[in-house]
Amino acid sequence: MSSSWTHHAISLIEADYCRSADTHLIALPLPAWAAQGIDFYLKDESTHPTGSLKHRLARSLFLYALCNGWLREGMTVVESSSGSTAVSEAYFARLLGLPFVAVMPRSTSPEKVALIRFQGGDCHFVDHAGEVYAAAQTLAQERGGHYMDQFTYAERATDWRGNNNIAQSMFEQMGCERHPVPRWIVVGAGTGGTSATIGRFLRYKRHPTQLCVADPEGSVFAAYHASGDASLTAPGSRIEGIGRPRVEPSFIPSLVDRMSVVGNADSVGAMLALSELLGRPVGPSTGTNLVAMLSLAEEMRQRGESGSVLSLLCDSGERYRGTYFCADWAQANCGEVETSRQRIVRCF
Repeated sequence: MSSSWTHHAISLIEADYCRSADTHLIALPLPAWAAQGIDFYLKDESTHPTGSLKHRLARSLFLYALCNGWLREGMTVVESSSGSTAVSEAYFARLLGLPFVAVMPRSTSPEKVALIRFQGGDCHFVDHAGEVYAAAQTLAQERGGHYMDQFTYAERATDWRGNNNIAQSMFEQMGCERHPVPRWIVVGAGTGGTSATIGRFLRYKRHPTQLCVADPEGSVFAAYHASGDASLTAPGSRIEGIGRPRVEPSFIPSLVDRMSVVGNADSVGAMLALSELLGRPVGPSTGTNLVAMLSLAEEMRQRGESGSVLSLLCDSGERYRGTYFCADWAQANCGEVETSRQRIVRCF
């Protein structure tokens, strides 16, 4: 291995990090809830250079692979991804001058495929979501490349104790709010890396905050959390980026206090309602998060509790104009979206 190339590659990633600002924390304008002492916040991860929460993960995975000596000059980087991780990894691969191939289901939105190619990556399609793992491993072997394997390494590639990770940033940005320590933090799970980082940080810092994972209909994670049976499988999620058909190694159930299963129509309906509230489109996984936030807040209201509920705006809805924001597509793939949208608006 060329240590000079590795040192240069790490320097390039660190320089890119120094050029990047932190993401904003948005206070949702929900005065009816605020009057009852409950405040809602979203950390806007759509403002990363590659437009999603996965920018953090991709940076960590590249540094992890480089520091482990797995990634060398000229190697092809291969990843199994439904889109956003691949967009971000393509960005870092191009930064280092490495070829990149994303292995993904054919159902991935055309907008995400275009973003991967815009970042210089290539796409390899499979028919079913469960086929991405073996196909990515095979492709990496055939090309003498490195399979990044986000689903295995996401939970260990990020420094959960701090180092400006997402959890530390959340608490620093909440510092001047009336409820600076959230009652709940809500996240989705694709790899499980974000919930692992936040869950460990909460324990390390001894915060009373509880962690909820919003799990879309069809995902295996909620059943795994309840049973502890890692052999379980499920049909898979219709909400891009979160929910998996199999238990992923990076999902650590002992770090999660609550699982909240969210229906497809509710996820998309909440996405539409939130997009109207903010005046800009958000992605469907953010809608999944919002449904869980409102459910937890209602429990707090019924108990007479005040506090804050914090989650993530995972990515922009611009990536989903031809799918989740298309009424006919949403109706066919996710159900009675408009009914759910109206109900979420009433919850506001």
